[in-house]
Amino acid sequence: MAKVLMPLAQGCEELEAVTVADILRRAGIAVIIAGLETGAVRASRGTVLMPDNTLDAVLADDFDMMVLPGGMPGSEHLKNDARVIALLKSMASAGKYVAAICAAPMALHAANLLQGKRATSFPGVLDRLPGDHVYLNEKVVTDGKIVTSRGPGTALDFALTLVELLVGKPKRDAVEADLQR
Repeated sequence: MAKVLMPLAQGCEELEAVTVADILRRAGIAVIIAGLETGAVRASRGTVLMPDNTLDAVLADDFDMMVLPGGMPGSEHLKNDARVIALLKSMASAGKYVAAICAAPMALHAANLLQGKRATSFPGVLDRLPGDHVYLNEKVVTDGKIVTSRGPGTALDFALTLVELLVGKPKRDAVEADLQR
């Protein structure tokens, strides 16, 4: 069974976090939501989310993918967390998927994972950061093992893309059909 880590920071975008976790779980993918700190996370719109564990408790676990939900100031917290940056670098060097949506691709940039890559983000995030990445105005961009998406409105497309990458197109199609999209 594929296993995904989703670090959750105070001020994350709840629509992105919940949508991605829900869709991946519908596909039979194990999703571990790990708070950067102990306790509940208050998302950017005030929704309170309860992580499955803390990031410290799962640092040594093996994951197939790491997904960063966006939102502000949640994305800033992810970008500034040394554990998150180290995990991103470690997973990328191991050939595993790293994914980020909305403002969270700034953490991929901070980890130097976007050099020479095509990527997208919420407007005004990646397109304003220096580097040799190619910014695309698309819903979801996959470049090798890096997956990025634009924001809350693209969360479902992003999540379905992640399902396809981890467990295949037939599973994505089955999950999508059940959504009555």
